[in-house]
Amino acid sequence: MACASCSTKDGSPKGCKNNGTCGTDSCNKLTVFDWLANMSLPNGEKPFNWVEVRYKNGRKEYYNNTENLTLSIGDIVATQAKAGHDIGMVTLTGELVRVQMKRKNIPENTEEALKIYRKASQKDIDIWSKARDKEEPMKVRARQFAIDLKLHMKISDIEFQGDASKATFYYTAEERVDFRELIKVFAREFRTRIEMKQVGFRQEAARLGGIGSCGRELCCSTWLTDFRSVSTSAARYQQLSLNPQKLAGQCGKLKCCLNYELDTYLDALKSFPKTDTKLYTQKGTAVCQKTDIFKGHLWYAYEGEWMNWHKITTAQANEIIELNKQKKKIASLEEYASDLVEDTKTEFENVVGQDSLTRFDSPKRNNKRRNNRRKGNQGNKNTASNKRATPNKNPNQNNRRKNPKRKPQNSKNAKK
Repeated sequence: MACASCSTKDGSPKGCKNNGTCGTDSCNKLTVFDWLANMSLPNGEKPFNWVEVRYKNGRKEYYNNTENLTLSIGDIVATQAKAGHDIGMVTLTGELVRVQMKRKNIPENTEEALKIYRKASQKDIDIWSKARDKEEPMKVRARQFAIDLKLHMKISDIEFQGDASKATFYYTAEERVDFRELIKVFAREFRTRIEMKQVGFRQEAARLGGIGSCGRELCCSTWLTDFRSVSTSAARYQQLSLNPQKLAGQCGKLKCCLNYELDTYLDALKSFPKTDTKLYTQKGTAVCQKTDIFKGHLWYAYEGEWMNWHKITTAQANEIIELNKQKKKIASLEEYASDLVEDTKTEFENVVGQDSLTRFDSPKRNNKRRNNRRKGNQGNKNTASNKRATPNKNPNQNNRRKNPKRKPQNSKNAKK
């Protein structure tokens, strides 16, 4: 998906070329579908007077439409700022704005509510677009200044205000950074008001975007708006290997997708006994070695016989635990494990309709055999012509050729 200005020509993209962070419609990034647009309000109800406005990299703010402007999704408006005005795009109007504000705990009746001044004129849009064009070269120079001052920080992005009166520098740092000297250098070089804003590593990845290990765009840069804490216990419950290279995302933190299926795993694990619970049998004490959440199987091994595993179901394990609570012991785990008959034959069917990738390739012809045959035929023709041209002087040679397997005569007969 892309906006109208990002069409391709001769195989190369046109437009902003910002890879999903453009200033027009952000390539459908964090956009909202107004499913109440075709519904009319009841009689006597006034439309909700707040509007959602989006800025660069999915930053959204909510403004009060005090001028009662007729706004629709996609309109570029001039909004109130702390100093001057800003330029943004309307992404949502109507009753859904009320739902979004309620979800984000934004009060409606406040004196500090920001307002929408007007629809942006062509002059406002020109100043805004020129300021946006300056951001990328400024970011390169700002990073070089930070390196020269030996500051342990990374400037990830720069955002100009709509009237080009202020530039906000977003940076990430693991420790506290004293950037007072850096602000002086920025103000002297860039000739504008400077604001430094620290963001987390996940917020940085959401602003910059990218492709995850799954092959799709990052969730935080497309649809994910809130970041929940992710712990290593989520990987343990899902029986994933605790490999930091595989569990970490592009932000360097644990992947947010580890929480997506965690609730399903926790519901499935309710029927499983605890792994530290031992099974007491007459043959010995068994300890859990492995669990299969999808099939509902557990593997137990006797103490001292760690190489021999016995597979049982969760129902059988719970039954043995209940008997152990009643101070009863079963004979052995083999009685339960023998009931599980595995079908090792797996038949794979082509249910999706996928065929071999080389089904249209023409088979390679063996030209070597043809060349050998041609050479052999030419050799036979030459020998045949030689035989016709030169008669055999020695008749015994023909007999030898006709009978190659003739036994050699004894040496005594040969002398006689």
